[in-house]
Amino acid sequence: MTERKKYIGAHVSAAGGVQNAPINAHAIGANAFALFTRNQRQWFPKPLTDKEIDEFRKNVSDLGFSPDYILPHDSYLINLGSPDEESRTKSRGAFNDEMKRAELLGLKLLNFHPGSHLNKISESDCLSYIAEGINIALERTHGVTAVLENTAGQGTNLGYRFEHLAEIISQVDDKARVGVCIDTAHSLAAGFDIRTEGGYYDLMEALDKIVGLEYLKGFHLNDSKKDLGTRVDRHEVLGEGYLGMTLFEALIKDPRTDNMPLILETPEPERWASEIELLRSFIPAE
Repeated sequence: MTERKKYIGAHVSAAGGVQNAPINAHAIGANAFALFTRNQRQWFPKPLTDKEIDEFRKNVSDLGFSPDYILPHDSYLINLGSPDEESRTKSRGAFNDEMKRAELLGLKLLNFHPGSHLNKISESDCLSYIAEGINIALERTHGVTAVLENTAGQGTNLGYRFEHLAEIISQVDDKARVGVCIDTAHSLAAGFDIRTEGGYYDLMEALDKIVGLEYLKGFHLNDSKKDLGTRVDRHEVLGEGYLGMTLFEALIKDPRTDNMPLILETPEPERWASEIELLRSFIPAE
């Protein structure tokens, strides 16, 4: 039986090499973390070296992290749902590379934003392209789960409705290797009123009904600079945005968020250690 435990961390820097990310996470008192495994502003970054891979794996082990609670994020350049064939092919190649990097590093998850239709194709076609891209990547890699992140719905980004995520998953061939990550700021901006404990439980009920909680692989814990339903993606320090702290206390107390990465992407890295400490203060006593 798996021990109930909260795994809380942040999306830390991998400057100087991926091997530095576990060190940076340990320094803020995290027991989970996220990172970019490549320069997220480049289409064709340098391959990981054997030295980087070996040092990353060693640092993960030596510092007490588990690959189960490391949630790398892919490049924001990637658009698996692109209406343009050349761009879509380029995105698929980059996504395959991201999945392969995670595999080489011994990781089990890769988080990504689904994609955008750019007002040139239907939502349905865009969602099918995204699923096709996932299927290709899953065929070419082993052991890594593709984790769809819900979005704020800014511009033409899909994934702000749980129905979008459910439709993509329905077209993924290997459903054991697809999941979802819920971003709290994105959820508010997309129209989910999660400012109260009841609102949080309503979100979880909707996720279970439309997608299935068995697909839930993690959370991004962010307050929001923008209010309910604005469809604008702007993160804020915990307790200083439109969400407040009620949501985060309810989420941490919820046993359904045990044993998965809970990752801060709030905008002031110097405050991550205190934010982690604050979140841990909500963990119920045994």
